[in-house]
Amino acid sequence: MSRIALPNVEVATPAQRGGIGRFVQRYGWSYVFIAPSMIVFTVFILLPAISSLIIAFQDVQLRGQTRWVGFDNFVEAFTSQQGVFVDALKNTLFYTVVTVVANVFVALTIAALIQPLGKHAQTFFRAAYYLPAVTSAVIIGVVWRWIFNAQWGLLNFVLGLVGIHPVAWLADPDIVLGAVTLSTVLSAPATGIVLFSAAMNSIPNDFYEAADLEGASAFRKWWSITLPLIKPVTLYVVVLYTIASFEVFDKIIVMVPTGVGNSTEVIVTQIYRTGFQQFRYGVASAQAFVLFLMISVVAIIQFRFFRSDVEY
Repeated sequence: MSRIALPNVEVATPAQRGGIGRFVQRYGWSYVFIAPSMIVFTVFILLPAISSLIIAFQDVQLRGQTRWVGFDNFVEAFTSQQGVFVDALKNTLFYTVVTVVANVFVALTIAALIQPLGKHAQTFFRAAYYLPAVTSAVIIGVVWRWIFNAQWGLLNFVLGLVGIHPVAWLADPDIVLGAVTLSTVLSAPATGIVLFSAAMNSIPNDFYEAADLEGASAFRKWWSITLPLIKPVTLYVVVLYTIASFEVFDKIIVMVPTGVGNSTEVIVTQIYRTGFQQFRYGVASAQAFVLFLMISVVAIIQFRFFRSDVEY
């Protein structure tokens, strides 16, 4: 019987394969799965962000003509229009500090009140508090606009029952920003409540049982056990609410669409008016970059303050 000669094929062992081949063989499918999300992120977020940063240093005309102006757009952002952008920065900081502190405090308090309840009761209250979060921010803004209406609003009606004259909540420049801020504070911080409640339930009961043996009070256990162990979640909630507050836009536009002087100007509304009403794209991009720097600095400070290596 004749023998058929087969070609001498050398099979490379895993040790002989290149580093790239081993990497693709091990992680290739992982990158295939995340590729759609990465493509969407690159096209709709990363590239526009880089383009906006470039435009911040250019004078862009409607006809597409551009010229480099360096930091002139940043200087113009802070000096033009009688310092409107500076007022917007102050208003944004006020709104952010008040709403973030209030939302985190309220979320912690409500989550602590829910924690001792049974499993089904906790589920009910979590769902009840989270329901408003699925409602459009525009609808919520419209509702609060009617509540603050100076003529037939619910708030002035209640004040009239105790003999207080109607207040122009959304027309008085001295109180309009406070009214908008109050509408946010009085809205249940749904995300924070759910996250804090879940974090508190994940803490082992051994810590609380040991504290009971030492005779610790309920507040002492909450202060010395619960708060330190939920620091990672606290960091996430604080950063989340801070970014949302810095980027407030829809509620301002819905409740006071024409504004009340500079009293209701925040950074994002100023970016919108500069870019899409005045067509000064370079200045608007510079303002957006300032907002990005502010959020980054505040987030770094928060990470330094709330970071924790606690494991349980």
